[in-house]
Formats: sequence, structure tokens, C-alpha cells
Amino acid sequence: MKPYTFGERQADVDYQLRIGVYGIVYDSEKDKLLLVSPPNGSYLLPGGEKENQETDEETLQRESLEELGYQIEVGPHLGDAEDYFYSTHRKQYYHNPAYFYVIKKWEAVSEPLEDFNELEWMTVTEALKKLKRGSHQWAVEQWLKNQKK
Repeated sequence: MKPYTFGERQADVDYQLRIGVYGIVYDSEKDKLLLVSPPNGSYLLPGGEKENQETDEETLQRESLEELGYQIEVGPHLGDAEDYFYSTHRKQYYHNPAYFYVIKKWEAVSEPLEDFNELEWMTVTEALKKLKRGSHQWAVEQWLKNQKK
């Protein structure tokens, strides 16, 4: 199945490929989500770029320790989506295919290894408004649909 695409792929642009894996971390009432805000002030779901030959699960586990200080258990796959965008922070065009998962369990085990991000719990409605990438908004919408089943 072809992933959902956000942003427009421009024919004359050289895109850097950045494959990402992201997770939805929610509170016990399932009404708040945890978002990560890097130094550029945007909001994203926890996760990040796959390194070397990591599996999706390994990427999410590593990124969760780095960004959140959490040990996690990866749950169901929500789907795949991709973004085409220009990073004003890095002055680079990116093609970002991404794989999205529900985080079934999480536990804070340390301070985040990356100390430059802000972490913020926010309502699902607020998260949908603040998430920077279309693919991340789409993943939250898929999670919401699954909650109603």
C-alpha cells in the first residue's frame, strides 16, 4: 500500500532521504499526547531517523531514551506516511518516509539523553493543531480512529 504523502515533491529539487520512525505516547486517560519540541520550536511525535540497520522497534526504543528518557514497549503499527519539506533550520530539502506506531507501555528510567528538546503533554486537539508535519497529524488521526473501534 502506497504511503500517504504530505507536501509537494518538486521535480528540480535534490531531496535528502531521511527515514523516520515515530510513536504515539498517550496518558492513562488517552486524552493527552506527549510531543517533542526541538530547538527550532516545532512540535513532533517522539521518534526520529533510523540508523544503520535498525528495525523500527530498535529505532523507537533508542529515540525514546534519547528524547524522553523512557523505556518503551512498541505496540501496533498505525501506518506509513511521507513528507516532502524544506528545513529552514538545516537549509536542506528532505524526503521523510515515516513509520508510525502506538507505544503500548512507557516508563521514565532516566533524564533524556538529549537535553536540548522540550517535552510537552497536550490535549489531542491541541497536538493536532501544533504538530508541524502532515504525516504526524495523520498518524494521530489514525490513532483516534482506532480508539473509537
